[in-house]
Amino acid sequence: MSLRAKSFIKRTKKGNVIKVIKEHYLRDDIWCSSALCESCNHTDALLSATPRATESFRTPHYIVPDTNVFMNQIDIMEHPAIKDVIVLQTVREELRHLSMPIYNRVNAIVADKNKRFYAFSNEHHKETYIERMKDESPNDRNDRAIRVSVKWYANHLANGKKKAPITVVMLSDDRDNREKAKSAAIKCSSVRDYVADLTDSPELVDMVVSAKDASEAQAKADGKIEYEEHLSQVQIANGVKNGKFSQGTLNISGHNYLEATVMATVEGKQQNVYIVGRKNMNRSIQGDTVAIQVLPKSEWKKTASVAIEEDEDEATEMKAESENTDGMDVDNALPEMPTAKVVGIIRKKWRPYCGFISKKSIHGTEGSTSAQNVIFRAMDRRIPSIKIRTTQAHTLAGQRIVVAIDSWPTTSVLPLGHFVKTLGSSGDKETETEVLLLEHDVPFQEFSKRILEDLPAEGEDWVVLDKHVHNERRRDFRHLNVCSIDPPGCTDIDDALHVRALPNGNFEVGVHIADVTYFVKPGMPMDEEAAGRGTTVYLVDKRIDMLPSLLGTNLCSLRSNVERLAFSCIWEMNENAEIVNVDFTKSVIKSKFSFTYEEAQNRIDDDRMQDDVTKGIRTLNSFAKKLKQRRLEKGALTLASPEVRFNLENDSQDPVDVELKELKDTNALVEEFMLLANISVAERIYSKFPDSALLRRHPTPPDSNFEELRRALSEFNISLETSTSKELSDSLDRAVIPSDPYFNKMVRIMTTRCMLQAQYFSSGTEAEQDFRHYGLACPIYTHFTSPIRRYSDVMVHRLLEACIDADLTYGQELTDKMRMKELCDNLNFRNRMAQQAARSSVELYTNLFFRNKVVEEDGHVIRILRNGFVVLVQK
Repeated sequence: MSLRAKSFIKRTKKGNVIKVIKEHYLRDDIWCSSALCESCNHTDALLSATPRATESFRTPHYIVPDTNVFMNQIDIMEHPAIKDVIVLQTVREELRHLSMPIYNRVNAIVADKNKRFYAFSNEHHKETYIERMKDESPNDRNDRAIRVSVKWYANHLANGKKKAPITVVMLSDDRDNREKAKSAAIKCSSVRDYVADLTDSPELVDMVVSAKDASEAQAKADGKIEYEEHLSQVQIANGVKNGKFSQGTLNISGHNYLEATVMATVEGKQQNVYIVGRKNMNRSIQGDTVAIQVLPKSEWKKTASVAIEEDEDEATEMKAESENTDGMDVDNALPEMPTAKVVGIIRKKWRPYCGFISKKSIHGTEGSTSAQNVIFRAMDRRIPSIKIRTTQAHTLAGQRIVVAIDSWPTTSVLPLGHFVKTLGSSGDKETETEVLLLEHDVPFQEFSKRILEDLPAEGEDWVVLDKHVHNERRRDFRHLNVCSIDPPGCTDIDDALHVRALPNGNFEVGVHIADVTYFVKPGMPMDEEAAGRGTTVYLVDKRIDMLPSLLGTNLCSLRSNVERLAFSCIWEMNENAEIVNVDFTKSVIKSKFSFTYEEAQNRIDDDRMQDDVTKGIRTLNSFAKKLKQRRLEKGALTLASPEVRFNLENDSQDPVDVELKELKDTNALVEEFMLLANISVAERIYSKFPDSALLRRHPTPPDSNFEELRRALSEFNISLETSTSKELSDSLDRAVIPSDPYFNKMVRIMTTRCMLQAQYFSSGTEAEQDFRHYGLACPIYTHFTSPIRRYSDVMVHRLLEACIDADLTYGQELTDKMRMKELCDNLNFRNRMAQQAARSSVELYTNLFFRNKVVEEDGHVIRILRNGFVVLVQK
């Protein structure tokens, strides 16, 4: 080992001059990791003794990509055909500064031993470390470091004891870097030239991201400009600061991909601003954070929206745009709605998209492998068509594929992209399910061995022992009549309840929640995985678990007749369900019954049943009704969000029947006590952690969200007051048409669509008056009751345990409000994606159920478009 030291003079903030010495250690014992090398004394070499040879590089060889190859061609580097790759430390450090997502993807490849990607510490190797030369840029120094490492590897392997017939190839799409490599006798290749030789994986050619070339410049010279140039970030920031521009998230209509909205302040109030047409969207894509400039009032929107059916080619799309923006007949019944254009993109939300190739865009004879430009259409209709070049056009017809966007020049009507991979045949249930999971970024990989090693060694034989009660100061509730009430087939039982009369005439009511944090500790790989997944995702035919099933459906699940660890919220209540006091404790329970909602309801309704458990359920039901009535009096909303249930054929899992889920009193019974527990816990953790409590808020929706619904109800002489949740609740109670019993429920469904999404947040990042949960009409709220399926609840359990255990030592993850904010941001994203994946799964099975069927049903028209309408079918 040797040491390089540099010293330099630095002036501190106080004006003092100090000498700083920077040390850099160099080693001579860093392995090359080649199985052909004997000089490095490998114990478990990673790089193969028989790597690939190609037409251009006939000698077996290893690959050394430069930084830009990973940045721009990461999909290719992840392909199974690419193996025996040396990932230099220089490259990884550059990636870490350029793009954390790419950096993490590279780390994942390196961790997969089957890929044979070796991370070589060239910056600490005595023979490969280089100093930056005078007047040399950091980028040029790093390129030179890459070339030096490739040269060293080639010489090292050629001079080894085995005199290995092997070489090393540098991959780079930088022409200057390749020219310098060639002049130093280093073998090198562009990515396109290299993968063109991999004839056993022809799809790799389609996956190459094309570098920008002279074609765009030529198109500009010819005057073929489709879009305005985006403003710089500095211009955008100045424009937002002086009020010339607004910024927000682009939300494209599900009915019309040529119409979008951005929430912005116009004329002093927050409202939806419309962006109509591709030119005004100016190359922005669904989810992008954009800067917009409001257009003159003469260009504001005055007509109903247009529905656009799926197009089949670019010409159809341009025709649809023309119809969407030109020749609008003014409908004086509609108010003017502000419109704007996008002047710049602040943050792109580009991602890989699932979809298919438009068959009309494929040319040539069947079976042809000639490269051609085709049009890709994403499953998400809000995403613009993408132009890709492929040699597999005929093979990919009828397949679901993944495509990534490379660029969207001002000269191109559509964005340009490349093929990533094939998923399977269109219409295949497994393929379509994988599509919806990928589209909603749901992590659905199996739990790794490293994560499963965190499970109890006893496995399914784990049981509650005396030490769990005495050493951990748990209260023993095993003698109580605890029971759970859940949907049919529920195996991940988070919660259970009990009630018993007290000598003073009051009642003890307990909510018992699975003690997941006994098994899942901070810092565990299993904890990190759960935090990343954020939530369990429920599809029609399967569940994507947040935690391994040993915990979720067994050791943590509060199943009947087995002893389980719990975290309990215990209230003393009077006969009016008013709280006298509340206590929180770790506990041990033994549930007596695992009821379905229907079974519990039958007990309540059957007067012949007078056992203690049934009497307890009746008492809880009575209390729940009183709790609900008080919530409603405070302004809590009773909205409607219809859910359907599919009956699946056992073997094929095809839907054979579909029906609306029926809600019973026992649904509300469980809901009321879970709400009460969440409120009680929120108050407790906020008192102890005022800056870092994990809470959940539901913002007040802007008045503009209700404009369309208010206008529709005015036709029936029904007014909708929305200033407070109490006013809205009272308005909904009055929204009745005696001749149409479904009308009120329909209005409540429509009101649900006017709401903003509830969000997790760290208490230190919001003013206390903004903690309020609008829908529940309560000042503070959190999630405590479902730790098996929500990571938010796991964190709340840790916060609550720190509140009740004075001896507990806890780390920064509970006190750092910014770390808590970052966690909340991920949980909000994961929660939103899980909801959308669940809805997409219902849509998929609805389509499967109605495939080749014609059904006539009554429906209610809930929205009129200029060329169509939206119908809600009650059944």
